[in-house]
Amino acid sequence: MRLLFLRAWAACACALATLAVLPSGAHADTYPDHPIRWVVPFPAGGAMDNIARTLGEEMSRSLGQSIVVENRPGAGGNIGAEMVARSPADGYTLIIVANGMAVNPSLYGRLSYDPVKDFAPVSLLAVVPNVLVTSKAKKLPATVPDLIAAARATPDKYTYASAGNGTSIHLAGELFTSLTGVKMLHVPYKGSGPAMTDLLGGQVDYMFDSITSAKPHIDSGKLTPIAVTTAKRLSTLPNVPTLAEAGVKGYDLSPWFAAFVPAKTPPAVVARLNQAMVDALAKPSVRTRLAAIGAEPIGSTPAQLGKHLAAETDKWGKLIRERGIRAD
Repeated sequence: MRLLFLRAWAACACALATLAVLPSGAHADTYPDHPIRWVVPFPAGGAMDNIARTLGEEMSRSLGQSIVVENRPGAGGNIGAEMVARSPADGYTLIIVANGMAVNPSLYGRLSYDPVKDFAPVSLLAVVPNVLVTSKAKKLPATVPDLIAAARATPDKYTYASAGNGTSIHLAGELFTSLTGVKMLHVPYKGSGPAMTDLLGGQVDYMFDSITSAKPHIDSGKLTPIAVTTAKRLSTLPNVPTLAEAGVKGYDLSPWFAAFVPAKTPPAVVARLNQAMVDALAKPSVRTRLAAIGAEPIGSTPAQLGKHLAAETDKWGKLIRERGIRAD
């Protein structure tokens, strides 16, 4: 009797174990079978929103399901990130993030989610470079060596605007002053729009603005491009040097965008999403649309994104601690 019971228990346990692994496999085989939600943790209309909508439209064709973009702005992207971190790990909720994923752990005293433990990386998507600009109307130093010399001669005389504490525009300025040893006054705004308005109006002197919003004013002749923040020159501004070329050795800030899903999402589902993203980024129509906002497509494996996040977290964490930067 005991032997029969043990055999029956073993058979039952085996059946339960088989059932436990079936949903994951079955899910991966049929994924996706209903619409996917792509969370953008910032307002509509920006580069992040544009990238998600452009890629989502193309990916929906290859995946055979619609991708619905949902804007969940607030707290520097933390509201949307927390929501996705707490969502089911089934591949039907993903998030697009920027450098904030690497910056926020150091910028905020406490986060309600862990950028590493609560998320699974999918792919790097694109870089949207920043460019150091000044208003032509103010006739300020318009080369990197001239700006450094002037700022050293008169500390705290020159100002630079940003979209807020901890944004890539702010960190670009902090990296510049850290590597050059000059002192400039940081003027934070609630968004890049108001900052650009005051730059054009002459209330502030410089801005390390996103190419997306700076390029139209450069083309119209209102802004002078001084240098780009990336390691390589931009195809859209081929005659503008990088900050490293202009004399700021080691300078490299490449504002990036990437996609993540909740941790424990089945690897096969992550791979399916990754392939759809990489394929979409290779489409000429997608590349053309991204180029229109100054975005340069990347694409990566999940592992490459994981390594990139770790390196960026370490790099910016050190700068934030050294400079005593805090969130707004």
